[in-house]
Amino acid sequence: MKTKEMVFAALFAALIGVLGMIPPIPLGFIPVPITAQTLGVMLAGSFLGKKTGSLSLILFIVLVALGLPLLSGGRGGFSALVGPSAGYILSWPVAAFCIGYSTEKVWSNVKTWKVIVINLVFGVMLVSLIGAPVMALITHTSIWAGLVGATAFLPGDCIKAVIAAIIALQLKAVSPIEEK
Repeated sequence: MKTKEMVFAALFAALIGVLGMIPPIPLGFIPVPITAQTLGVMLAGSFLGKKTGSLSLILFIVLVALGLPLLSGGRGGFSALVGPSAGYILSWPVAAFCIGYSTEKVWSNVKTWKVIVINLVFGVMLVSLIGAPVMALITHTSIWAGLVGATAFLPGDCIKAVIAAIIALQLKAVSPIEEK
């Protein structure tokens, strides 16, 4: 791994931690709050690519597990990774990998709408499809109820998908993703 890739991974782990400083929006009917951190997940995948993007999220999760209060609301520690948000948080490296893989495939002929669709499929739908059932199992509710409750995240996550795609393409010249 190149030094540049390690620096990008560390910077994006820090960026996601900074996005965690934005106060979460608690919902009364689901124990997982709305946060800005999924924007960082989508940015990591669409700007850094599959390898470095997923590595940045793995680093972030390791830092959270060690006790750093990087999650929204100042949460950290292993307990944050076994609570209702666990499925969402643990899906982030998978989402960043899938976003990065798909973005790398279209990088030579990339368009904003393509990256938006990639972010919607993997940054919104995949995270919800992993996170909601895990949340339901942890809270002892039905998986269907968890999936229905997760629809509350859709409007904000769709906006984040568009913002992440626009930012990633504006920074394409300095992205570590290489033309194939």
